[in-house]
Amino acid sequence: MGKRVALVLAGCGVFDGSEIHEASAALVHLSRGGAEVKIFAPNIEQRDVVNHLKGSPSEEKRNVLVESARLARGNIQDLTELKADEFDAVIFPGGFGVAKNLCSWAVDGKNCTVNEHVNSTLQAFHSAKKPIGLCCISPVLAAKVFPGCEVTVGQDKNVDGRFPDAETACAIAELGCKHICKNVNESHVDKANKIVTTCAFMCKAPLHEIFDGIGTMVQEVLKLA
Repeated sequence: MGKRVALVLAGCGVFDGSEIHEASAALVHLSRGGAEVKIFAPNIEQRDVVNHLKGSPSEEKRNVLVESARLARGNIQDLTELKADEFDAVIFPGGFGVAKNLCSWAVDGKNCTVNEHVNSTLQAFHSAKKPIGLCCISPVLAAKVFPGCEVTVGQDKNVDGRFPDAETACAIAELGCKHICKNVNESHVDKANKIVTTCAFMCKAPLHEIFDGIGTMVQEVLKLA
């Protein structure tokens, strides 16, 4: 029997929701790994809406659960319905929606607050000693909720211009967590906390390298499950 994995989304689209390629990559690797996946998102209004063609703010209002349903092909549930005891692991793809809708990192950085249902979900899996997979910017959720944990968002220096958001690693360290430098095709496993992270689009890299890196994260999550 395959592992039961919950996937938590933050909307649809890199600038105001979940990063679509990351969500799709996670789902492909989970499928290949024989996992049984259910998808969830918080039923809340997005912090903002971005016109992805122009890269500029839009005046319209959108709901995180409704937008996430696009990625889930309609097969999605409210995050309040996620019960950790029904799953073996949980995975959070990245995208600015994580930093805007699941927490306030985009505005407040290390002083951010985490959505109450996201926080309780993370705490429930951690308390049950079940693995948590996070990619791109989503490792900041673990850094905020679990002081002292180990995560990666890639490199802590902008090596060859490939890591323009390297300062995120420094903010993670300031929260009392240990940032582990990794390449885009690698992931880091915090064995003590069962947290698996990979940098994905925090690195400017070809799509197949990001896909492969997410694959290592999924594989490690399934091993720990």
